[in-house]
This record gives sequence, structure tokens and C-alpha cells, in this order.
Amino acid sequence: MVVPHLSNSPEIGYMPDRDRYLARRQQRQATENLDKKLLEGFPSQLTGSLVWNPENLTNTYDWNYHLTTADLEEINAALRHFQALNRPMGELLPATFPLPKLHSALREISNEVHNGHGFKVIRGLPVDNYTREENIIIYTGLSSHVAPIRGRQDNKWQGKPADVLVAHVKDLSHGCTSKEIPGPVVTADKQVFHTDAGDVIALFCLSEGESGGESFPCNFPTLSRLELHTKLKKRKLKNVSDPSFAPTEDVYKLRPLLYYQPATKTDLERLIIQYSRRNLTGYLECKRSANIPPLTEAQAEALDAVHFTAEENAISLDFHKGDIQFANNLSILHARGAFTDSAEKRRHLVRLWLRDPEYEWTKARDLQERFDRVYAGVTVENSVFPLEATIRSSNVAT
Repeated sequence: MVVPHLSNSPEIGYMPDRDRYLARRQQRQATENLDKKLLEGFPSQLTGSLVWNPENLTNTYDWNYHLTTADLEEINAALRHFQALNRPMGELLPATFPLPKLHSALREISNEVHNGHGFKVIRGLPVDNYTREENIIIYTGLSSHVAPIRGRQDNKWQGKPADVLVAHVKDLSHGCTSKEIPGPVVTADKQVFHTDAGDVIALFCLSEGESGGESFPCNFPTLSRLELHTKLKKRKLKNVSDPSFAPTEDVYKLRPLLYYQPATKTDLERLIIQYSRRNLTGYLECKRSANIPPLTEAQAEALDAVHFTAEENAISLDFHKGDIQFANNLSILHARGAFTDSAEKRRHLVRLWLRDPEYEWTKARDLQERFDRVYAGVTVENSVFPLEATIRSSNVAT
């Protein structure tokens, strides 16, 4: 395969093509003098528990926390306590959803997510024992002990301004047109490696599909091709993935996708990535805006390098009914396998974007606006916790 070096439009889509990637890489190596130096200030190697090898991770780290009978009894008591208070879900906090014995284990999960391996899975919530509303209460209340601050995932609900704090991850593509689909999150397609918005992502499995839908976390500091750091500075258009956005002028922002933070007296050495391939390539009818300057061949190769190197260094996690997965959104890239639903089994996850002020990572100034769109100004009065899946009206943090 020959990949033409087009000055204005490299041939690259949302779904990575390995043959095209390898051909592009080979051609660039043959025709360009490639700079393989790291960015100034970036280390050649990172150490610590945030850097793990997928080949031996199962022998060194148990990422599962299995709820015990005592845990489940305490969770059930917390649910009844909150219901008796007759308060809105926006007031779900450790004080209103008390878990006196389980609390310490959940705080350790937060520590593991922020300062350890970057992810943890709680298993064994009996979803079928509760109504949808009760499941959302339990999920939100339990998660508040891991990270008590919740971020908005949409800023409108039923056409009115709101802080929508729960998002549903479900295939909705059969009930809408292709133009209404903002991304693969509301389809059964695979999702390539990316980060979400927010500090911590929590995903709760309400039901499983017939097959597929595995979660693939990869810790970005593990990736071996650190020379791609020099290419990961992309042009980014605010709200590019919002199909209703129609800019009247060239409005885009330049920022790195990678940030290195040396160790300090209070913080560990860290490498932060904030990255979404979809915003740079488009997805189906949600096209990449023509107002964004075109990618270069080097940038296109870097996007593929991120995906395929992450693919080689990821682990596979099954999502079972009643599982809650917590992941560090600043260091963990994640992907999803394509899945198949049936009439009896439809995959349905619920998502929260969380923050724990005790362990919160320091962010670069470039990222402040992005995170403010998620967390700033969220109020109990405006908080909405939808019980059913809908296509969100906008992408709060793109």
C-alpha cells in the first residue's frame, strides 16, 4: 500500500487501519528525517506503580474488590437511610449515604486510582434486587466515598439548562438517524483508545450484552514509543464533536495532548494525557470541522501510534452486571470492544465523572478551561440524574 503525502488531508479515519499506519510509517521513514528526540524536560523512563506491564499485571495486582455479605447489608442500609431523608440525589454524599465500615476500603480504592495502578473494579452489586432509581442512588452514593465531587456530562435536560451528572452508555443507534449520533458511545461499535473528561471515570454495569463489550485499560506511561511525544500537539476545535455546532469563524485552540509533571514535595512524578481521536478525525456523520487546520502526515501517524501501541499494552476486563469500574482519566487510556445485543440481553452502563479533592492531580493551565466546563458551578438545585438513556445535547468537554 502506498500512502500519498497529501499536504492538506492525510487519509485517516476514526477506526484505525493498521496496514495504512504501517505504510505511512514506512514511507515517512524513507522520505523524511524524523526527529526521535523527546520533548525537552520529558524523561526517557518513568517508574512507580502507575507504570505497569500488562504481561505480569495479573501476578502483581488484584484489581477486583468483591463485595462481601456485610458490605451489601451496609449498602442496603445506606440506601434506606438516604430514601428516608427524602433529599434530591444531588445531596448524595458520604454523610447522607453512610458506609461506616466499607468507607475505608473505598478510600483505599481512590488512593489506588490516583497514586497506584490507576484503576479498580468493584464487583457484585445485586442490580436485580433494586429499581432503576435505587441502583442509581446506590451507584452515586457508593461512588461519593471514592470521589465526592461529580462533574456535568451535559448542560441541558429536556431543553433547559441543567447539570446532567449521569450519562448512559447504551446502543441507541436503532432509534435515531445517523446525523443524531455524536460518537460510538451510543452505538455498538468499538471505541478506540481515548480519555474522557473529568479526573476519574466510574462505569456501572446495569446489564450485559449478548457478547463483546470488553473494557481495555492501558496506562499511558507504559507505552514504549515515547518519541511520539514530539508529535502529539494537535489543533483542537471547541465543541468540534457537537453536531449542532456551526462556527462562523475559525475558532480552534492549540494545546499539547501530553503533559509531564516532575515529582514535587506533594505530588508524584506524572505524565498526563488528554486525548480523543474522534475530535480529530470525526465519526460517521459527525464530521471533523473544516475550520480546523488539516493534520500533517506526522500527526496522523502519531494518532495511529497511540492506538496501536496502547492496544499492545492494554489488558482486557469483562464487564458483568453489578460491576463498577473506576479509572484515572489523566493517565489511563481506555477502549471498548464492539458488542452484540439481543432481545434478551442489552448492554447498558451508567457513567459518572468524579473528582476527589484529597488526591486530585494538579493540572496544567492549558487544561483549566476543559475541566472547568465539567466541574465549575455544578449545583444541587440544577443537578439531574436521568434514569433512562438519551442522546446528550452537547459535548461539555471535547
